[in-house]
Amino acid sequence: MPLIDAARAAQHRAARAALAVGPAHPLARLLLAAAALAAAAAWDAGHRVTDLHPARRHHHERRARA
Repeated sequence: MPLIDAARAAQHRAARAALAVGPAHPLARLLLAAAALAAAAAWDAGHRVTDLHPARRHHHERRARA
C-alpha cells in the first residue's frame, strides 16, 4: 500500500507544519496541497478513506466493567 503510506505521511507532515507555523503559512499550505494530492491519488487507485483513516476505538465503545 505505497499510496496509502505516502498519503498518510504527507498528511502528518502537513498537520505538523500547520501546528508549528499556522495553516496560512506558505509552507503549511504547500504541504496541505501535497497531502490532498496524495490522498486523491490513493482514492483514484481505488483505496477508501478508511484505508487512510482507520477507525479508532474510543473509551465509550469499550465494554463496561461489571
